[in-house]
Amino acid sequence: MFTGIIEEVGTVQRIGGGSLAIAAETVLTDAHLGDSIAVNGICLTVTSFDRHHFTADVMPETVRRTSLAELRKGSPVNLERALSLSSRLGGHIVSGHIDGTGSIRSLEKEGNALLLKVAAEPAVLRGIVEKGSVALDGISLTVAAVTEEDFTVSLIPHTREVTNLRDKKTGSILNIETDVIGKYVEKMMQGAYTEKPAGQSAGKAKPALTRAFLLENGF
Repeated sequence: MFTGIIEEVGTVQRIGGGSLAIAAETVLTDAHLGDSIAVNGICLTVTSFDRHHFTADVMPETVRRTSLAELRKGSPVNLERALSLSSRLGGHIVSGHIDGTGSIRSLEKEGNALLLKVAAEPAVLRGIVEKGSVALDGISLTVAAVTEEDFTVSLIPHTREVTNLRDKKTGSILNIETDVIGKYVEKMMQGAYTEKPAGQSAGKAKPALTRAFLLENGF
């Protein structure tokens, strides 16, 4: 589990053959084998490390669903260690499980902020709400606006300076993770959790969570 508050920007040293090697410093100060480190928002497991580098295995499924295929030697990547129980939750709950990717549609200055508009597939946009939270390349951000084709976040100068967003431009690909709480609520409201009619061992199941059920229970 992560917060979306980036600790440092590392550098890809090697990628290919099912593994990834990254140069880093801060995230390695208390590293152990098997630790989780979010790389551009992707939860990866440390398989080896020294004072200046760590490696992680990468599954084909991870490559298919993320922007890992875009990385090259020298690419900057956002890094965050897993949340500890003594840490402040400065961002939002981030699992490190990417829902899909999006491409930067525009970058527009607004006062001291930068409006970043990201185009994404409908399946991803369904989980994004105005004023809700979204993780882009592992960065916890607040959604400023949503349309049927894209969404916008507003970046303060600090966020761009201390993350890999400083190197992004129109057309760049970003990993997107939507709010994990929203995913469970959506699934329940779609009737994914069902119950069988009383006294029947078989037959058509009915939704267990309905509007009537919520009203009856004070919601």
